[in-house]
Amino acid sequence: MTEQSPEFSRIVKLDQAGKLSGEQTVKPTEEERLALARRFGLLSLDDMEARYSLAEENGALTARGSLRATLSQSCIATGEPVPEEVDTSFAVRFVPSSAEPSDDEIELDDDDCDTIFYAGESIDIGEAVAETLALAMTPYPRSPNADAYLKKMGVMSEEQASPFAALLALKDSKKAK
Repeated sequence: MTEQSPEFSRIVKLDQAGKLSGEQTVKPTEEERLALARRFGLLSLDDMEARYSLAEENGALTARGSLRATLSQSCIATGEPVPEEVDTSFAVRFVPSSAEPSDDEIELDDDDCDTIFYAGESIDIGEAVAETLALAMTPYPRSPNADAYLKKMGVMSEEQASPFAALLALKDSKKAK
């Protein structure tokens, strides 16, 4: 089985990372944006840009920066386009695979949640940015027409489907008698 390279790959060689002083920018091509849109199930990914700087911190290479993207997802109820502007900051630590814990269960704290283990002599900042985008997008987007559409289709709201809603309805029907 061959390993497929990511849609948006920007390799940084570790021996060159120290020479990249100041802020760096990565921006996918149109072809890469289309491939990322397919990967993440988007209707469109019209724009995407990340600005970051690299620094060595405690034996790891850390990328800190910001990500901006303009995209559109399908509404989970109606299928209508739901446009979104993503503007988020990120911090990703790249740690050698040799430092990866071997225990089956490890305890994570906030600093460990954005850690990427790598093997070899390079990291992929493009893939890290793509994963950041996936985490920053609105999960289960809803269009302004979603509630009306769901009501028309007979889908109950959380309040209506609650076991307490049935008790309240029973109570209200007894009051009406």
